[in-house]
Amino acid sequence: MQLEKNEQMNILFNFYSKLLTKKQREYMNLYYVEDLSLGEISEQYNVSRQAIYDNLKRSEEILLAYEKDLKLVKNMQDENKLANQLLEYVNANYSSDDELVNMVKRLNDLSNR
Repeated sequence: MQLEKNEQMNILFNFYSKLLTKKQREYMNLYYVEDLSLGEISEQYNVSRQAIYDNLKRSEEILLAYEKDLKLVKNMQDENKLANQLLEYVNANYSSDDELVNMVKRLNDLSNR
């Protein structure tokens, strides 16, 4: 469960980090990307572990709210899934059409970046 939450926060952070304050970005990066503990971050910034924890929780709520409203991550995941399905379909049914296969491969590559 914790691994799923970390993965979700990393994805949301990649999409919406610019919308957080500098301090929120720093704490989120250290905790979720660099995998530092609350204690390590609190020592680095000379603040309490509780202050770091509270800031992270607020930041998580903000990221979840952005995704709820904007749905950028969900839309990207849906596009990637559809692009993969399209590539499979074209390969299975139109593999002799080199131009179509190449176009769909390029589209798939763009979608899965």
